[in-house]
Amino acid sequence: MLKGINPLLGPDLLHCLAAMGHGDELVIADANFPATAVARRLLRLDGASATAALEAVLSVLPLDQYVEAPAAVMAVVGKPTEVPDTVRDFQALLDRAGGSAVRIERVERFAFYERARSAFAVLATGERRLYGNIILSKGVL
Repeated sequence: MLKGINPLLGPDLLHCLAAMGHGDELVIADANFPATAVARRLLRLDGASATAALEAVLSVLPLDQYVEAPAAVMAVVGKPTEVPDTVRDFQALLDRAGGSAVRIERVERFAFYERARSAFAVLATGERRLYGNIILSKGVL
């Protein structure tokens, strides 16, 4: 254990986050996401929700301030303007971590999968709520 570090941030995840560079992307994925098939680097937090994982990651990861939307979520299939509970929770965590409103881009399902393929890493969680997937773009300090 480390002082001041969220206990969900184990050594492999901390190493991954530290190794990411400015503009690299991290996918936090729900239990239904095809993480193993998509990931270049796969990390697992099966016992954690996507929101708990996001909160832990945001405690150490700066968001990219030089892009219009430093976060992206999967749009609801057939209802692209619908905002699922998971996305509402993501928005609240992002806003709190960023100190102001953070723009979240909505990405069509298959485009989201394609973008996830080029992400630095995928963090697979045990999130069971639908649409519990988010992509974060790393910023600078």
